[in-house]
Amino acid sequence: VGLAQLAQLALLARVALLALLAPDAAVALKDPLLNVCMDAKHHKREPGPEGSLYDQCSPWKDNACCTANTTSEAHRDQSNLYNFNWNHCGVMPPKCKRHFIQDTCLYECSPNLGPWIDQADSSWRRERILHVPLCKEDCEEWWEDCKDALTCKENWHKGWNWATGTNRCPWGFVCRPFSEVFPRPKDLCEKIWSHSFKASPERRGSGRCIQMWFDPAQGNPNVAVAKYYAWKKRCSPAEGERVAPEPNQAVLGLPWSVLGLLALALL
Repeated sequence: VGLAQLAQLALLARVALLALLAPDAAVALKDPLLNVCMDAKHHKREPGPEGSLYDQCSPWKDNACCTANTTSEAHRDQSNLYNFNWNHCGVMPPKCKRHFIQDTCLYECSPNLGPWIDQADSSWRRERILHVPLCKEDCEEWWEDCKDALTCKENWHKGWNWATGTNRCPWGFVCRPFSEVFPRPKDLCEKIWSHSFKASPERRGSGRCIQMWFDPAQGNPNVAVAKYYAWKKRCSPAEGERVAPEPNQAVLGLPWSVLGLLALALL
């Protein structure tokens, strides 16, 4: 091997080493799992800033998949988004309803759900979210504030009586407290929207779970969470729960031929 070829190999090895030690550099390229909107009824084609989003949806105004009109409708008791009525078993308490509004804001507005977008066989959307790891506090507070509210169904995605144009309890279904329909926070978060969410043991700020609630003045914490799970999906699509290796472990896992080139580059 001539000196010129060795120099070329060393240069390539340096580039490979930089890529290993700076994984965020790869995100500079367009990642199909990051900063995306799902293909659904009210979503924009691409995320972007909105001048103003209504009330609880405002944290997403700097980069959103929703429009101002969508967020305004999300706050109505019976909105034109899906003709869904929160008050199907009497008036839903405000402290409970705010969680469903925030849930709607996350679903409609967040550009950070790409790692969990899945195909949907529905007339009103081609994509949905599945198994989004919802932070422990978000799930528990949702259940705590809704435990005394009433509902007649465990899965709100399907099985309603739509004869009047809005959702009503099916014949024979009795209104019961949430605490009976959903005995644990996990039951509420995972079952109510056909496993759109997964109750995560991780807490807010961990970088490992999606937050419905966050302070936009501190930045959107879900950006880093999406990057983490997108990285895991790229590196090990069949093992979604693998822990990300430390940089030195990643280097040690390389073939000897590549390690040789890296050593040559360092020399």
